[in-house]
Amino acid sequence: MFISSLVDRIIDIYSYMLLIKILLSWIPLPSQPLLDQAVKVLDDLTEPYLNLFRRILPTANLGGAGIDFSPIIAFFVLDYLIRPLIIGILIQAGI
Repeated sequence: MFISSLVDRIIDIYSYMLLIKILLSWIPLPSQPLLDQAVKVLDDLTEPYLNLFRRILPTANLGGAGIDFSPIIAFFVLDYLIRPLIIGILIQAGI
């Protein structure tokens, strides 16, 4: 049961990382070495997952502004498909 709780917390942390990534995309950030490095790490960890959904759901152009709806699908898949599947398998295995 410890492993399933740990995996659940890791998925929570990843969800927060996705949320921070999305919010940071709306805010112009000043260029500072430490901040740039933190954003790069966040991008390196979240972009591969988000790109899976961007291939399926391209950016919508609404009034000249591009809106990326793929994070909504990414959150849905993570919370309602991946999390229950992995946690269910771990619980059934008694881990």
